[in-house]
Amino acid sequence: MNTITLIKDSLLHLFYPHICAGCGTDMLSKSSSLCIQCIYDLPVSGFEKQTNNPIEKLLTGRIKFDRATAQLYFTKQSSLQHIMHQFKYKGNKDVGHQLGLIMGNQFLESKRFNHVDALIPLPLHESKQRKRGYNQAEILCNGIAEILQIPVITDAVIRITATDTQTNKTRIERWQNMEGKFVMSNKTSIENKQVLLVDDVITTGATLEHAPSFYLK
Repeated sequence: MNTITLIKDSLLHLFYPHICAGCGTDMLSKSSSLCIQCIYDLPVSGFEKQTNNPIEKLLTGRIKFDRATAQLYFTKQSSLQHIMHQFKYKGNKDVGHQLGLIMGNQFLESKRFNHVDALIPLPLHESKQRKRGYNQAEILCNGIAEILQIPVITDAVIRITATDTQTNKTRIERWQNMEGKFVMSNKTSIENKQVLLVDDVITTGATLEHAPSFYLK
């Protein structure tokens, strides 16, 4: 039986190789989308442990918030760029879920986010989500929620207009690109709750600047 199982696993690996979403090696656990080396090399920021961290400084005076963080540093031509490309554009939801688990453990260890009652993934426009098949922010939330044991609320707000990609836009263009794109769709789902808004990438903060106002009204 063990020989049959080994042959079956070998054939599955031949036709459907299980490889690391970061570096492409096949030396990784079946339950993981990242090898040990790529997990170790993730460029963690540690911002979740810091008050007045760079993300909080970026958002101060622009929106009302309690705490903010970004978990990983993104640089071009890095393994993280490849991981995010696999996650966002190649349908690799498993690696997104694993990143969410990592984020959840970071939040749990920091204790600065213990007051959060629910997670809210920033929505995609329905046309983009239909084309991609999923909202990457929601996948991250599912991983975080698994660790923190709190719900993910997906019906509180919707994005009413599809937007152009934010890549290569100036800060002002990013702000204009997001203006008026979100509306509250279910206010009761977040009433009297401390919520954590989750997005996959932050650069200038333009998306977050437009979304939270609907939650805070």
